[in-house]
Amino acid sequence: MKITPVKTPLVAKKMFPNYVWDIPTTKKELFLTFDDGPTPEITQWTLDTLKQYNAKATFFCIGSNIEAHPDIFNAILKDGNSIGNHTHQHIKGWSTKTKDYLNNVLQAQEVITKQTNSKRAGLFRPPYGQIKPKQGKELIALGYKIIMWDVLSFDWEQTLTEDNCLENVLSKSKPGSIIVFHDSIKASKNMMYALPKVLETFSNKGYVFKSLT
Repeated sequence: MKITPVKTPLVAKKMFPNYVWDIPTTKKELFLTFDDGPTPEITQWTLDTLKQYNAKATFFCIGSNIEAHPDIFNAILKDGNSIGNHTHQHIKGWSTKTKDYLNNVLQAQEVITKQTNSKRAGLFRPPYGQIKPKQGKELIALGYKIIMWDVLSFDWEQTLTEDNCLENVLSKSKPGSIIVFHDSIKASKNMMYALPKVLETFSNKGYVFKSLT
């Protein structure tokens, strides 16, 4: 049974107003995000699929994966997508000391800086959505914008059917929703089924897909 809801409750957003949960807008805009890459087997497929719909997205990358696959990381940027920091080793904030957590984020940032020649802190998403208030406060003080979500696809959930994953996104997304997918092997079955259908369905309704800044 899923404890975390597909749609983030308003009360959760109000509890942590310094984090970004969605983008206030009246326009038909959606914000796709992909966590845990870059992954050779999945990320390039994701980029190719996005291109078919002239869609842009935001990729929250793990530092060690960027080190292992810098060419794929650069392909994300070349296609005009945004990138964000997802720690260096995909660690859990709740079970990690704040100092160690920040060091892991900064380790990933060094890798990102090396690839982009930009020292700007930029976007950050905590793995598993786990982040202590003190960790969040210190990251914001360093200039990071902490990006959470409005809709979880649950593409990584192995007991979830492909159609259920698709329905999670189709039924809960609204203008300004930040939607979570994963360009990882674990999530690939559900994500690779749902993503094209999400892009097609909302594109036919006049939506555009934008990256976060």
